[in-house]
Amino acid sequence: MRIEKECKECILAQAVRVGEILNLDLAQKKAVIALAEKHVKSFDYALTPPQNAYKLYEEIASFLNTEDIYKEIKATSTKKAEELLPECEKLLRNASDILLSAAKIAVAGNVMDLASRVQYGLKEELKNITNLKFEIDDFYILKDALASAREIVYICDNAGEEVFDKLFIRTIKRFYPLNHIYYFTRGKPIINDITYKDAINSGLNEYAEVIDSGVPTPGFVYSMASHEAQEKFKRADIIIAKGMGNFECMSENEQTNIFYLFKVKCAPVGRFAQAKLGSIVCKNACSTKKF
Repeated sequence: MRIEKECKECILAQAVRVGEILNLDLAQKKAVIALAEKHVKSFDYALTPPQNAYKLYEEIASFLNTEDIYKEIKATSTKKAEELLPECEKLLRNASDILLSAAKIAVAGNVMDLASRVQYGLKEELKNITNLKFEIDDFYILKDALASAREIVYICDNAGEEVFDKLFIRTIKRFYPLNHIYYFTRGKPIINDITYKDAINSGLNEYAEVIDSGVPTPGFVYSMASHEAQEKFKRADIIIAKGMGNFECMSENEQTNIFYLFKVKCAPVGRFAQAKLGSIVCKNACSTKKF
């Protein structure tokens, strides 16, 4: 999915949000917004939104003299998500389809996105999760594929989400114990996305083999990945890609074994995915509903 003019407004809004979330002083806020205004003027419309945005975040981090601008926010997000685990586990115990419910819980965690202009409440998402249906529902294809898969690449998204990813991965391995799962993280801090260090600190390595993808953008770009990540990606029987950033970057990939799991949080992605704003999606790259 290539960047659209509407995406520029989103990037500028993200710059404003950085100042608000980090409680920057007025001069710092103006400087961050100025950086964003400079960057949106030179966006390349042949690239995806994450590919255009990541250099701006690198400049913001440099300006603020930090590697990880949302480090504390990410830790808080994970803690808040962990507090909701007992409720999630109860939902699974009462579920008629445990694997489907675990997938929906993992998607519910996708609301923890500081790059989104529209913000959703995590507790509210989980409260309604049993009644929520995938607007694009290729879950049955994913379920069938899991039964014969041996190697799975699971590409992460936002901090806090990994708590629900663990629950989904644990459930997958409960039903399909022969699956070996690689959990791909970002190659460096970007927005509030999960890094290798974040995943290890969260205990993800107890459920999957954590891999630093080497990708610096808030979405998996194969050409920017490490050799190890590229090899595992190409060899995988199934690729589960969480979040809009991964969808934006990977939607033109020709592999048919990719499954996108995300909540639609912006109009351009909704139009491209053919799904309503606020809906949840389980989309197989080769399903009949084309992009």
